[in-house]
Amino acid sequence: MGFMLEGPVLEGGLVRLEPLHRRHAAELAAAAEEDRSTYGFTWVPTAAEVGPYIDAQLARAATGRLAPYAQIDLVSGRAVGATSYWEPRLRPETDELYAVEVGFTWLARSAQGTGLNTESKYLLFRHAFESWGVARVDLKTDARNGRSRAAIAGVGAQFEGVLRNWSRSWAPGEDGLLRDAAIFSIVAEEWPERRAALEERIAARRTTHSG
Repeated sequence: MGFMLEGPVLEGGLVRLEPLHRRHAAELAAAAEEDRSTYGFTWVPTAAEVGPYIDAQLARAATGRLAPYAQIDLVSGRAVGATSYWEPRLRPETDELYAVEVGFTWLARSAQGTGLNTESKYLLFRHAFESWGVARVDLKTDARNGRSRAAIAGVGAQFEGVLRNWSRSWAPGEDGLLRDAAIFSIVAEEWPERRAALEERIAARRTTHSG
């Protein structure tokens, strides 16, 4: 089958990323319904859609193009969202992985602003750069999604520009339409500095929680 994108369990002090499984369905269904007004331009399954959503993600994973995760809040022990590695890119001469995207990310309202997103991104970036040895990690979002763009910039990714009519829109009422995508990245040369900044930010969050 050639290259298969597979992500291991990744654990920090606030969050554990577990490969997505049907056992996460009930907790993700509850997480998705906490406050749907916070999702805006991001598609998040409703409680009734979580089962088919997991099946679809696992089907994509079987192609080797996606490695989906459930985000587990270590305080509650519950799944509070999802994220993924996807769109691996290989060097044509060697089939060596050199770039991957982090996406398909969403969190329950109660988990937003808690540091879980920052630590999840840190864990994904660290594994991609230090275990897989990639040259680049991509992130993208709807160009109109100011909240998501700020969050991506906040974890150290550099804005590269907007690609017009790049991919399907997930905004309500825009079925069948295309969206402009804001593209961000971190490259390997930047990773040591970005890692240090993220570790400082995560440590401050842990101190706040324990204080």
